[in-house]
Amino acid sequence: MKKIYIVIMFIVAASFTFAQQNVSKTGTTAATFLEIPSGGRAIGMGGAAVSTINDASALYWNPSAITNLEQSQFLVSHTNWIAQTNFDFAALVINLGTFGSLGLSYTSLSMPDMQVTTVEKPDGTGEYFSAGDMAIGLTYARTITDRFSIGITAKFIQQKIWHESAYGFGFDAGTTFRTDLLNGLVIGATISNFGSSMQMTGRDTRAFYRVDATKLGSNEKIPYSIETDSWDLPLYIQLGISTNVIKTDDFKWLVAVDALHPNNNYESVNVGSELSYKNVLFLRGGYQSLFLKESEGGLSLGLGVTTSDIFGSTSVVFDYAYRDFGRLESVHVFTVGIKF
Repeated sequence: MKKIYIVIMFIVAASFTFAQQNVSKTGTTAATFLEIPSGGRAIGMGGAAVSTINDASALYWNPSAITNLEQSQFLVSHTNWIAQTNFDFAALVINLGTFGSLGLSYTSLSMPDMQVTTVEKPDGTGEYFSAGDMAIGLTYARTITDRFSIGITAKFIQQKIWHESAYGFGFDAGTTFRTDLLNGLVIGATISNFGSSMQMTGRDTRAFYRVDATKLGSNEKIPYSIETDSWDLPLYIQLGISTNVIKTDDFKWLVAVDALHPNNNYESVNVGSELSYKNVLFLRGGYQSLFLKESEGGLSLGLGVTTSDIFGSTSVVFDYAYRDFGRLESVHVFTVGIKF
């Protein structure tokens, strides 16, 4: 138990150490699609999910939390993201019993093809280009004691726009600690996207240069490459606590608070709540990015339904979430999960 407390205190101390940030660094990281939240339940609770997540979307929020799943689960989530883009997340968690839990996740941000325009042809050249981001993650988590679990994710990351692309690797690590205090107080902590920097390369960075146009016989086809800058991944630390205010046979009222420190913005707080009836019907609400300067919106609402066992122990979960983005378009999230 002493080792467990040391690990928790180390994570808390690290979060305060990294929190010494007085200047916003928005727009200074690559692969920011990794910060887009996944899963209707968590988003409906305002992103306060590090200590509360109990479905396969834990592969995004806290890899250690997949040990909470008593069954294996497959989950898909679709988000009508801002600027007419689409954000999709798929996750598979396999319960290995005493050997722990194994997870596989796929994340994608996509958009419709766009016309290529130039100064000479502002209405389009007849060509089209596409852009999109993708990440694939492999997770392993295990319960160390009946109260403490850990998990780690390794992921491959790719960003592409037209003929340019960037590749990187990242890691997530998380812990969950369950107590007997206050109807089962739970503490969760994660560090996400610790890994390599990313740099765009491709055929459009190749050009030709004439060294000296005044010299007879000067070569006009001397190739050179434009070197683009490399950018770090959006590293962030998140610490959360949650507990049941009401816990009866029929009703449960869960409240949660998460503190977030990213490397590309100011610190913020997410708060959320979930009221459940017989673990079948769920009503959710929350607020994301409290105290964050110049944020847009933040209110989240959600609804969830769990069907009874269909074939033996198989059941289906439906979750919907609405998130307000202020002057930007509101976001709608749809999630379907199958437990087996």
